[in-house]
Amino acid sequence: MFIMVRLKEKYFKEIIPEMMRKFNCKNRNTVPKLEKIVINMGVGEANTNIKALDSAMKELALITGQCPTKTYAKKSIAAFKVKEGMPVGCRVTLRGDKMYEVLDRLINVALPRIRDFKGVNSSFDGQGNYTMGIKEQIIFPEINYDQIEKVRGMNISIVTTTNDDKKTLDLLSLFGLPFTRS
Repeated sequence: MFIMVRLKEKYFKEIIPEMMRKFNCKNRNTVPKLEKIVINMGVGEANTNIKALDSAMKELALITGQCPTKTYAKKSIAAFKVKEGMPVGCRVTLRGDKMYEVLDRLINVALPRIRDFKGVNSSFDGQGNYTMGIKEQIIFPEINYDQIEKVRGMNISIVTTTNDDKKTLDLLSLFGLPFTRS
């Protein structure tokens, strides 16, 4: 028996009909959808402590359920003691069911655990994509607070199939992402 991910099921049963009605779409395929989620974690001390990068990769794998890839410096920057080709972080690109699972945990479990949380910023990139920053990885329940070496932040980019920021805002609001009122 096939079990559909909860957020994906909500997308097909509730969000698509609502978006079709709201934007007067005649075809289900014209409704915007999530394409991918990219989670990037920069590790500044990776040039002096390679174990920090290994620990960040392990934590990102726990959060996403997928093995991250290392990211390398494209240019040398003397002020930061970074040479071209040095490892500087890690990232994961999520698609399909894992993307919906991680988004569901982010919206319903991780974001409410942020102290004094009032919602996420509602600024988009002009291309219909949304990027948010998280200051500490310990908001995810998969991370054991006693086993982390250092509190690190991450960037989460949500890429959609539309170029319209208003449609993306409505799509993510229907998924339950809590935006601040502005």
